[in-house]
Amino acid sequence: MAVSDLNEENGHMRLNYMRVVGAGVVGTLVMTAVGLWIAPVMGLPKMNPAEMLAGTMGGVAILGWIGHMMIGSILALFYATLAASRLPGPPAVRGAVFSLAPWLMAQAMVMPMMGMPLFSGSMPMAMGSLVGHLIYGVVVGGMIGAPRVAGVRGEGRQTADAS
Repeated sequence: MAVSDLNEENGHMRLNYMRVVGAGVVGTLVMTAVGLWIAPVMGLPKMNPAEMLAGTMGGVAILGWIGHMMIGSILALFYATLAASRLPGPPAVRGAVFSLAPWLMAQAMVMPMMGMPLFSGSMPMAMGSLVGHLIYGVVVGGMIGAPRVAGVRGEGRQTADAS
C-alpha cells in the first residue's frame, strides 16, 4: 500500500497515517542531525530545535524532543493532506516548497514567542534554519511520494510501499 491510496469502493483518498507520521519523524531526525553536525561544518551555527523547545518547557530535554517530533509529525500530516496534491514538481521538490511555510512561521512567529528575535536575530541562524527546513521537506516529500490522481486507477508514483 502506498502512503496515499485510492479507496476502490468509493473513490476517496485514504492515507497510511503511520507512514506519514514515520516520514515526519525521519524528516525531523535528519533535519536535527544536519543542524547539530553538518551545519557547523558548512560555517553555519549549530542548531538543536529540541533543545530550544526544552528551554521553553522548563529545561526538560525529553519534553523538547517529544515536542519536536510531534511538530514534525503534524507538519507531515498537513503536507500529505493539504499540500502534496496541490504543489508542482516531483515529491522531493513539493516537500521542499512546502517546508518554506513552516520555516517562515517559525522565524516570524515562533521565535519571537520563545523570546528570540525575529528571524533568529541573525542571517546565519535564519539561513541555517532554512537549510534544515528544506532538508526536512525533501525527506518528507520523498518518503510520502506523489499522491495518486483521484478517480484514475493506477496513476501516481508509489514511493512508500508498505511491502
